[in-house]
Amino acid sequence: MVRIGLFLGFLVVPVLEIWFLIQVGSVIGGWQTVALLIADSLVGAWLVRREGRRAWAALRGAVESGRMPDRELADGAMIVAGGTLLMTPGFLSDVFGFFLILPFTRPIARRWLSWFLGRRVRWLAARSPYAPLFGQVEPDPAASAQARSGRGDGSRGRVVRGEVIEEDPLSTPGDNRSH
Repeated sequence: MVRIGLFLGFLVVPVLEIWFLIQVGSVIGGWQTVALLIADSLVGAWLVRREGRRAWAALRGAVESGRMPDRELADGAMIVAGGTLLMTPGFLSDVFGFFLILPFTRPIARRWLSWFLGRRVRWLAARSPYAPLFGQVEPDPAASAQARSGRGDGSRGRVVRGEVIEEDPLSTPGDNRSH
């Protein structure tokens, strides 16, 4: 499924970019389109540099204060991804690149990314063979019972509750001395 999505993405996105460039070029002219792409790249490079410095300073501040830099790391990753999209020629990728880089749209992108990755991690964890160990909900009840019992026949094992008492092998019954 992921391979099909990547294949379609690598096939559809360049076709859309070329189509959009042709549409813009037919409206404003070829040289103006090229000039707009160059100006877009220059503004994007300046913005990546500025926001990258801010993200680096915020990351250093979080690490020096002993705080987990989760937001700062996410911002740095989005700035790198946005800069990569801005280096790709085309207006559609530039729109997404600016969305990831601009300081007033990055929190929205961070929330969307957090939501998407949270759903993906929960989905993968539910399908993990170790999900019952961590209290995850198994999508297949038979597989869940099989994993809990540790047997391959799908039956549930009997649970005996109790307490384990270790005896000292050197002491005799009734001997109260400590070793």
